[in-house]
Amino acid sequence: MESPSSTPNPQKFQVQKLPTGIEGFDDVCHGGLPNGRSTLVSGTSGTGKTVFSLQYLHHGICHFDEPGIFVTFEEAPLDILRNAASFGWNLQELVDQDKLFILDASPDPDGQDVAGSFDLSGLIERISYAIRKYKAKRVAIDSMTAVFQQYDAIYVVRREIFRLIARLKEIGVTTVMTTERIEEYGPIARYGVEEFVSDNVVILRNVLEAEKRRRTVEILKLRGTTHMKGEFPFTMGAQGISVFPLGAMRLTQRSSNTRISSGVSDLDEMCGGGFFQDSIILTTGATGTGKTMLVSKFIEDAYCNKERAILFAYEESRAQLLRNGTSWGIDFEKMESEGLLKIICAYPESTGLEDHLQIIKTEIGQFKPSRMAIDSLSALARGVSLNAFRQFVIGVSGYAKQEEIAGFFTNTAEEFMGSHSITDSHISTITDTILLLQYVEIRGEMARAVNVFKMRGSWHDKRIREFIITDKGPHIKDSFSDLEQIFSGLPHRISGEDRKEIPGVFKGIKSND
Repeated sequence: MESPSSTPNPQKFQVQKLPTGIEGFDDVCHGGLPNGRSTLVSGTSGTGKTVFSLQYLHHGICHFDEPGIFVTFEEAPLDILRNAASFGWNLQELVDQDKLFILDASPDPDGQDVAGSFDLSGLIERISYAIRKYKAKRVAIDSMTAVFQQYDAIYVVRREIFRLIARLKEIGVTTVMTTERIEEYGPIARYGVEEFVSDNVVILRNVLEAEKRRRTVEILKLRGTTHMKGEFPFTMGAQGISVFPLGAMRLTQRSSNTRISSGVSDLDEMCGGGFFQDSIILTTGATGTGKTMLVSKFIEDAYCNKERAILFAYEESRAQLLRNGTSWGIDFEKMESEGLLKIICAYPESTGLEDHLQIIKTEIGQFKPSRMAIDSLSALARGVSLNAFRQFVIGVSGYAKQEEIAGFFTNTAEEFMGSHSITDSHISTITDTILLLQYVEIRGEMARAVNVFKMRGSWHDKRIREFIITDKGPHIKDSFSDLEQIFSGLPHRISGEDRKEIPGVFKGIKSND
């Protein structure tokens, strides 16, 4: 009978993970890169391979006190220091503190014609010595492609790289190697052998979609451990690489029972007392139905309660917003001067959705509002894939809920009148409250109608009511109580018997909810 001490410990044989410090990437990796192993980072030119390597080293030094070695086969050390400075990383300071060592390993051009004499023994010893001297835990090699370009005999290069990786694994450091590929969805690496000498493979892409670049990262393999499958969008901003692993989002946000006002008392009444404090509200309707008006009242209410609000506008300029607000008696400039409002105006086409998402997160993180508004989501949806747009909305709404911020989004419907689907963009299920605004023809005149289509977790008024905009703001009236099929574009009166049978029921809206 074995003693308890001789019983194998399953955790002893589990692969340990080393956090990279790259925002979102460790979620995709289920904790980070496998400790003590090598990872190949492959991508076409400009995908961020070098930035990935430097960010991995910088985070290890600054957050885990793990010294690092950066081996460069292409760029001069001075260029590397300058490039890193653009992301706010002072690598020179880390070099001076003996926390980082940059090893210039540019191959000797004189060895090009003598393929058989290619030998990395000297470089292996230099790297091994540097690891011992600086007590390094992390190593980055940039890039393997440069080595293959210098020598013709691929089998020899592969043999020497395998020796290098084997030595690094024997020492116990965690290594990131970069290599270049020719196509975004072609062979993993240019020479077709690099991936076979590494334990793990990460692919960075920079795909051109609808005249815009969209960066994604995919983990092809993490030997001996788990990871998320598929491509995940990422950006390269002022802080380096940020990955958006939407599939890793956990629905753990707290649900608040506290109500906040929409800024329109009649609408609050229709919503059972107002919106929930941490809810996502979607207002959809044709152009001119009053969506921006509701956004403005939502922001004004935050100001009246001395709360901060931030508005991201993608359809109107700042001057137009200020003019519209003034016509409704809302002074946006005063709100800004008192530090309770921030307006960010941008063309949707100015950058990709991932970059817009990163800007939103950064601005919210700096301004720390209690409410946010986006006017409008449909402007951002133009020219992008449905999946990319949905991922963007999930990212924004998830971040807002995580920060316990009330989010008010608008969406412009293509149909001017008549029935329309609110689920065509597949974002209705992400929101907590949906408000429908629409033009209707009543007794030969045009009118606006409003309906609280969905109010998650609360009673709400299901009637379709008239929405009036005046110079004093919006008003909601119960003008359609004797009509049905209003949103279908074919309203007709309800008889007394029908009204008794179906109070508050409306027809003519296509919805998958």
